[in-house]
Amino acid sequence: MAVRIRLRRTGSTNNASFRVVAADARSPRDGKFLELLGWYDPKIAGDNNFKLDQERIDYWTNQGAQMSETVASLVRRAKRSATATAEA
Repeated sequence: MAVRIRLRRTGSTNNASFRVVAADARSPRDGKFLELLGWYDPKIAGDNNFKLDQERIDYWTNQGAQMSETVASLVRRAKRSATATAEA
């Protein structure tokens, strides 16, 4: 089973928000998923528009899961903000 870490669309028409999930690559975008790993809301301005469970994302990537491009950019942003707060 190929696992992808990707976004699942929630919200109403013209008011999208997303959940970050680990899902079978064959399942539909908003279909069944294995685990909820976080959320992303593009309508919120600034760096506080997402939250990720980094430990579980690391677990799934160690198990061979592939991240989508958007999730990979969110993970990079989370790591960058974590190192910035640790240095301060």
